[in-house]
Amino acid sequence: MTDTYRIAIVGAASLSGKEMNEALGESIFAAADFVLLDDDATLGQLESVGDEVTFIQRLEPSSFQQADFTFFCGSRELTRKHCKAAQRAGSSILDLSGALESEPKVLVRAPWVREEMNGSASTESPDLHTPAVIPAHPASLTLALLMLRLKNLAAIRNASVTILEPASEYGRPAMDELHQQTVSLLSFQTLPREIYDTQVAFNCVPVLGEAAKISLAESEATIRRHYALLSAGRLPQMAMQLIHSPVFHGHTFSIAVELEQAVSLEQLETALSGDHVDVVLGDADAPSNLSAAGQEDIMVRLRSDEGQHTQRFWIWAAVDNLKLAAVNAVACALELRRLRPQGQVQ
Repeated sequence: MTDTYRIAIVGAASLSGKEMNEALGESIFAAADFVLLDDDATLGQLESVGDEVTFIQRLEPSSFQQADFTFFCGSRELTRKHCKAAQRAGSSILDLSGALESEPKVLVRAPWVREEMNGSASTESPDLHTPAVIPAHPASLTLALLMLRLKNLAAIRNASVTILEPASEYGRPAMDELHQQTVSLLSFQTLPREIYDTQVAFNCVPVLGEAAKISLAESEATIRRHYALLSAGRLPQMAMQLIHSPVFHGHTFSIAVELEQAVSLEQLETALSGDHVDVVLGDADAPSNLSAAGQEDIMVRLRSDEGQHTQRFWIWAAVDNLKLAAVNAVACALELRRLRPQGQVQ
């Protein structure tokens, strides 16, 4: 008999919420009873979860009654406003907004990385007293998984990465402003700057304007912090720089790695290949934010300037940031599922 769970998605109309709807509808939780929640601006909006069509409801303290899992996918303010009600209802909280990370006993998780470490990582496992689980940032998950597989092949002497970040990391307002700036530039009009306070259309930038509503420095710090937590002291430190790229979706990564010993490109490709990683070989088109769209896997291509055997090489990788975040959140929920074997709030 299939367990029946009740799952609440807060911020269901957001980009992250819509992706979460889709990921849950394609997972073992597809038969759950879903309730979609958001602020007043999206009330009554129809959404589909799996084969069912439902509508977005107003957030009330009673919204979380009998909810086994609550996914917070909206703004940090929305999470902070309603997380206590979900906690009082006994729901397991998965916070994709990151608002609760500084709270005591909140855990950052990436089950795929822990599985590849054979559960030997020193990070704490969640239990019924864990107030919330934060699915690790998709860039941190990508880097940790790739470095772990390389480390299993040979010791890593140095590693550095430039991460190109899309507008969708900051939600629909950031995407809208990127679009509006593009249109304004092409029509020789004044650029809107409410979100970025700088030109991001047709422009890669490492820092935004002083009045920007988002911070690349904070985003980079989150990626560094989550990578360190996932590493549990077992993976190499990485020099890292985050760049905002003028694209709507998809992280891309330029990673430079130096090993302690020379290996062949074939060995590297074999080491990286496996669950959740798709290594692009030969003359096939290189991974990109476009080719990664809608894909759950991390897409990777290797290159060396030193021939077939090398200590130093480049990894070019691409991921669908929203898809990977949602799939990781589902994996985190599956970890918590063992605490609710009957599909009931404990």
